[in-house]
Amino acid sequence: MTTSLRHARAAARAAHRGHDENFPILVALLPRDLRDDMRAVYAFCRHTDDLGDEGPAAERAERLEEWAEDVERCFGGVPRDPRLQALARTIDRHGLGPEPFRRLIEANRMDQRRDRWATYEDLLDYCEHSATPVGRMVLGVLGYRDEWRGRLSDATCIGLQLANLWQDVGRDLRDRGRIYLPLEDRERFGVREEDLLAGRVTTAFRELVAFEVERARDWLRRGAPLAHLVPRRAGLYLRMFTAGGLAVCDAIERRGYDTLAGRPAPGRAGRARIAAAALAAALRGRT
Repeated sequence: MTTSLRHARAAARAAHRGHDENFPILVALLPRDLRDDMRAVYAFCRHTDDLGDEGPAAERAERLEEWAEDVERCFGGVPRDPRLQALARTIDRHGLGPEPFRRLIEANRMDQRRDRWATYEDLLDYCEHSATPVGRMVLGVLGYRDEWRGRLSDATCIGLQLANLWQDVGRDLRDRGRIYLPLEDRERFGVREEDLLAGRVTTAFRELVAFEVERARDWLRRGAPLAHLVPRRAGLYLRMFTAGGLAVCDAIERRGYDTLAGRPAPGRAGRARIAAAALAAALRGRT
């Protein structure tokens, strides 16, 4: 291994270790020869999201464009960023196309242009940029290109994205001024924006979040059969994402659907239970 490749992979591993997520990239479940590739994909996704969320708002768009230009070098050139140098090798090794990488960057551009969503369909379009590209990258590393598996992956990723959005209603509003709850749904349930801004957890708000959480669960259930359509170790890897998303939904429910005052999460013990349940289900061959 060349010194530059070793350095690039080290940068990708550092990005992977530097975040504690509800849905971690469980590289230990994957065959050894895929682990560095999955870390490289994760490092790209993580940094792209950080560029869209962190730092002075006035600088985010410019930083995203600089990043986008360097990402394009992965498909015909030499990227400057060491994380992208690792990604370029992954892209070349697995024949990955640029489209999902471009879509994820566009999702973060969308976050700079708007902070409210009028309809559920608008939000699903956002998920087609912010969530489904990640699943397509993962499938590409695993060696799958077919639309059958792709659509199941899309469903899982949409479910995960929605679960995360409903988990973070309060944090997104306080830290970023964003309300992902669609306006049409807020009007349907009688949830006023002034109540959200004031942090008032009304009965209407709880009912709205319960409604949205069930939508997330439905997407996760739709995508669950994907775990049966890949080798067992990769299937366990995918099961963990679905189980983690459903566990977030359960944590929100246990909190009485109050995600304004705090951020419901399964916690460390909950994650251990998720892992044990997913492993047991995999051994039984069940979804």
